[in-house]
Amino acid sequence: MAKPTAADAQLILKLYDLRREAEMRKARNWWTTTFWPQTADDFMKVSAAMGTPENNWMRQVLGYWGVASSLVNHGTLNREMFLEPSFCGEIVFIYLKLKPFLKELREKMKNQEFLASIESLLVSTKKSRAFMKRMETNLAARRKTMSESAKAS
Repeated sequence: MAKPTAADAQLILKLYDLRREAEMRKARNWWTTTFWPQTADDFMKVSAAMGTPENNWMRQVLGYWGVASSLVNHGTLNREMFLEPSFCGEIVFIYLKLKPFLKELREKMKNQEFLASIESLLVSTKKSRAFMKRMETNLAARRKTMSESAKAS
């Protein structure tokens, strides 16, 4: 694999800067703290609610990460640099939230390519697969805690 260049660093910094835009911050916050789909239908409800902030945030974040992963998959941006956990942790987290029912989502949406660019990137290296496995364990524990808290309420 080619060594990262100054151009790769500039593009990573530009992508990072785009994540700081005000509406994007709201969208990212919604994905990481508020939106915890438990089923494909939970996702589909938001997906069908066109014009709502949640639908806009869903599309904005998935679109952003889809474009970013496409840059890597097509060789415009260094894969190893992009897959550093400090940069890609958020997309791994979001992808893993959907992974348990991704096959069903693809069927319901009649779109077998849904998140395919992101998925192929995230499983493309041994290091990224190991990072995903660690994140998956953490996410499962978090889901369990949330479920137990909900039952206690």
